[in-house]
Amino acid sequence: MQKIWHQITEHLIPVFRRRLSGVDALPQLAVLGLLSGLITGGVILVFRLAIEWPLEHFLPGNGSESFEQLDLITRGLLPLAGALGLGLLMHRLATHDRKVGIVHVMERLNYHQGYISMRSAIVQFISGVATVVSGQSAGREGPAVHLGAAFSSLMGQWMRLPNNSIRTLVACGCAAAISASFNTPISGVIFAMEVVMMEYTIAGFTPIILASVSAAIVTQAVYGTEPAFNVPALTMNSLTEIPWILAIAVIIGISAALFIQLVDTMGKHHHRPVLLRITFAGLLMVPFAIFIPETMGIGYDTVNETINGELGFWLLLGAGAAKLVITSLSIGLGMPSGVIGPTLFMGATLGGAMGLIGAQIMPEHASSVGFYAMLGMGAMMGAVLQAPLAALMALMELTRNPNIILPGMLIITTSSLVTSEAFGKKSLFLTILKNQGLSYQNSPVIQALRRVSVGAIMDRSILRTERHLTVEEARKVLKSEPKWLVVEGSNGPTALLPAVDLARYLEDTEKLVSEEEIEPPESIDLMDIPANRRDVAPVQYQATLEEALNEFDATNAEALYVQRHVAPMIQRVYGVVLKADIESYYQYRRS
Repeated sequence: MQKIWHQITEHLIPVFRRRLSGVDALPQLAVLGLLSGLITGGVILVFRLAIEWPLEHFLPGNGSESFEQLDLITRGLLPLAGALGLGLLMHRLATHDRKVGIVHVMERLNYHQGYISMRSAIVQFISGVATVVSGQSAGREGPAVHLGAAFSSLMGQWMRLPNNSIRTLVACGCAAAISASFNTPISGVIFAMEVVMMEYTIAGFTPIILASVSAAIVTQAVYGTEPAFNVPALTMNSLTEIPWILAIAVIIGISAALFIQLVDTMGKHHHRPVLLRITFAGLLMVPFAIFIPETMGIGYDTVNETINGELGFWLLLGAGAAKLVITSLSIGLGMPSGVIGPTLFMGATLGGAMGLIGAQIMPEHASSVGFYAMLGMGAMMGAVLQAPLAALMALMELTRNPNIILPGMLIITTSSLVTSEAFGKKSLFLTILKNQGLSYQNSPVIQALRRVSVGAIMDRSILRTERHLTVEEARKVLKSEPKWLVVEGSNGPTALLPAVDLARYLEDTEKLVSEEEIEPPESIDLMDIPANRRDVAPVQYQATLEEALNEFDATNAEALYVQRHVAPMIQRVYGVVLKADIESYYQYRRS
């Protein structure tokens, strides 16, 4: 058994890693996608249990969302006490450890190649559970995405995979988390690529699809095959409703723009003490919890009641507006809340309210309140996240009804355009990143370079050698016919030398010796002979081509030697990369 494990670790895993360096390693990525989905599905089950179990025992009535049945004093004190506890927790953490949610995942992808720490995952788990259990206006999907991405990234780090593969694993974790949360596998795939990665690639689809499906299977085994909401059969009764649907799209687009603006405005206070900000957010939640308790927690019970036409106009309008205000203020102040759940709540209640108005305007032609609630959910999600395709897929999977496609496409694209073009708002996540002084690079060139590791294009025909060699040692070096010589210095490689230049020097020297013009040299200094030497800098084996280009710019080196830690204080050099290699590779792939 020990011999078999030795064979795997010494031969199969290195080959597996090497194949993953390139962009076309579909079989290997497919295996990773499956593993990511299974792991994420298990993590999301534990996360949901950690939220639902205490609420089912603490809240009166049945289920885990009946905050409305709490007495007034408890409803008021619960979010304040929870916010104070969260504030104290965040206050004790370093600034970089406080970052959680989808925005943090995007930051790690853009600036750290998808590396997410276990500490970050633990903080997200605790804060994600605490926000929902303490009755904050919060969702569980944002934390779930962070957890899925984190555990998938940790799996890649444990396997010491190239960074381009870790990035793909993060996308797999995001897709699997959405799939497991809503039981919507297609939406998970599109969400990961449209919202988080902001790119669509053929190689990326296969592992992400497998991750999404396997996570859905894990959660279906526990929660069943039904989606997150109980949606009755819905259909658009008449084409005369289209003008009203467009009017609702404008209202939802304006609401989404207001939501993003409030988050942005409150986010400008991020320099203030975190304890003060989160406690203040909890204090703001108190009047909402007392007078409009539907805003507490995830609120999917209210969404289900809205879809089934069980709530009145003023309650729908009041709950939707209140959810918009308190969620935006809380998130802007730094409350570690998820935003996807509240977005669906706002869309459902506002859409349902508009549906009731439509029923008064044209009672003979208007569709059901549930129909407009579902359209509102898709429109708000598409507008806030600026992800129309992910919103449309979510709408289709939640309703399981093709009749929703045409009006869904109309309302989602219109509301997204109103938010982005009429009000100039970007995605909520990009807005928060910008508020933190960060950006998200998603140009085609950057995306292409991120998908490939240096291991895929490096030249392996190298030989490490000392700077000073005898003539016999120099001949021995050339006997293996390397293309490049990596010249060692006192602190590691110091230059890169074409082997042909050493061969030419030896040939010229032997000719001069035979003609008795010079004495045979006692030793050869590789840093002194005529040669086209290049200054070098290190780059890790896991690095992507984007990281390699950044290293070229930071060091002004003419070549990079690719290294990896194989033992404490020991680095092994695997190959070399020139800037021209990266440029020619990109040109080749693009042509």
